[in-house]
Amino acid sequence: MSDILFVCVHNAGRSQMARALFNREAQRLGLPYHADSAGTEPSGGVHAVVAQAMGELGMDIANERPKLITNEMVQQASRVVTMGCQVDADKCPAVFIRGVEDWGLPDPKDRPLAEVRLIRDTIQRRVAELLAELVKTRARP
Repeated sequence: MSDILFVCVHNAGRSQMARALFNREAQRLGLPYHADSAGTEPSGGVHAVVAQAMGELGMDIANERPKLITNEMVQQASRVVTMGCQVDADKCPAVFIRGVEDWGLPDPKDRPLAEVRLIRDTIQRRVAELLAELVKTRARP
């Protein structure tokens, strides 16, 4: 079971970065949260430039395997976050899941490393905000 499910079309870039960044930060903070990721049309592997950008942060995601999103994954997640499905709704029907939040991020596929770094850094900031929100909600009586 995951607390957060990150979804993008190919599960080879944005959602992989979000999952890895979320899990590392939750663990670093000692928080009991876990994220998973999936895609609506999974590719064969993580984009090389995405793995390179994450490697710069000391995170090796090169061998992660993209997964197909399932109804069970959605039902078990307390929150579903799509990475850019509003932009590509025909390939990412996850945007139509009730209560889904879309971060509207561009696909890093075939982009230069400098652009992928910007996407990664945006995801890192959004993950930090999400974790802060989860902690605040958890602290409410």
